[in-house]
Amino acid sequence: MAAATPIYSSNANFNLEAFFRMKRGRLTVTIDSQVLKVKQTMKKQKVGFHRSLLSDTAISACWVDWGSLPHHVVLQIFQNLPLVDRARAASVCRRWNEVFHIPDLWRKFEFELNQPATSYLKSTHPDLIQQIIKKHANHLQYVSFKVDSCTESAEAACDILSQLVNCSIKTLGLISTARPSFMNVAKSHFVSALTVIFVNSRSLSSIKIDDTPVDDPSLKVLVANNSDTLKLLKMSSCPHVSPAGILCVADQCYGLRELALNYHLLSDELLLALSSEKHVHLEHLRIDVVSENPGQTQFHTIKKSSWDALVRHSPKVSIVMYFFLYEEEFDAFFREETPVTHLYFGRAVSKDMLGRIGMNCPRLVELVVCANGLQPLDNELIRIAERCKNLTAMGLGECEVTCSGFVEFVKMCGGRLAQLSIMEEVLIPDNKYSLEQIHAEVSKHLGRLWFPDMMPTW
Repeated sequence: MAAATPIYSSNANFNLEAFFRMKRGRLTVTIDSQVLKVKQTMKKQKVGFHRSLLSDTAISACWVDWGSLPHHVVLQIFQNLPLVDRARAASVCRRWNEVFHIPDLWRKFEFELNQPATSYLKSTHPDLIQQIIKKHANHLQYVSFKVDSCTESAEAACDILSQLVNCSIKTLGLISTARPSFMNVAKSHFVSALTVIFVNSRSLSSIKIDDTPVDDPSLKVLVANNSDTLKLLKMSSCPHVSPAGILCVADQCYGLRELALNYHLLSDELLLALSSEKHVHLEHLRIDVVSENPGQTQFHTIKKSSWDALVRHSPKVSIVMYFFLYEEEFDAFFREETPVTHLYFGRAVSKDMLGRIGMNCPRLVELVVCANGLQPLDNELIRIAERCKNLTAMGLGECEVTCSGFVEFVKMCGGRLAQLSIMEEVLIPDNKYSLEQIHAEVSKHLGRLWFPDMMPTW
């Protein structure tokens, strides 16, 4: 059998490379790349030589009858082996082959599909895929598909989905390592494959289908068959879904606890639906605010009363917003109090916008600003420290703040700042503090040692 991933013995201080040969119930083991070989047929003087290199417990470990290990032990080994090595290990003996087909081993599976010439992924062997579909489709419960940017890879994933008619999947993830992938597949092909899962599983609890051509009719199929079980739905960047489509999910999936979507799908009606008495408490709401047409997108405003209804119903909900906008596109946001808890700005954001955050985001827990410009943010940070009493994490990239202003901000937040990531270039020395002095002053107020982050030189 070909060499496989090393298996580590808990009773020995060396690696047992996965080269096994079963012969009449006896085992030959190659140790440390054949530096040392232990064989049952060795002479006594050789045993004495090897004992000088290995402890008694190590020698004992070499004589384990691997073929008679309990099923649950072999199953644990298999669960930690890469797929190819797992298949190879199944050929060691009949007992291991039996474990290879235990349903528990196939409840969680990730299909990796790629074009070898253009991807770093190790593709799941086609023969193994067919064996899984033939023998273990009804065992699959937690399934993900990882594909590269090639359309062929996404189409192959859809072909596999179409064959899972006897499955009872609970978790489904469609993951593209690079765009566009699934978006290049014919919409009819993708929707047809996806609805096979939606119709046949009837117990889906978690779905991640970002960057896919899923549409409103397919979501209605999802709701019709899985409304009682669906708890998590992540579907950012799905241009064929409308606000009415996502509202259909919210209206009927009363167990929904996590939801991730693009801002254009967010509406007052959706928040009110999630706030109804029939719904369990929502735990996480993630909203991606992305400019589709740079400088030309008009964003709608969500009413304060709708946000208030959501928080009254789910007081512990985390509301996470990722912004990838241009400065002139922020006008619709944070004009009124908004219960956002985590804010991430991937592009430059204006002083005015940061000032509004300080005034209207009292539930804020984490703030990350990648860029702002060359205007010091002292007043904005101090206002955030004053009003955002739950703030525990802050990150600043290409911004400016005076050392004195930064120290004042940290002093007001105190030890509750569990994470503070500030690039050294952000801090502007003044007549009170130099860059050499600021780390000691900030450390004093945080109650732990702190230094600004350094810009990598490579």
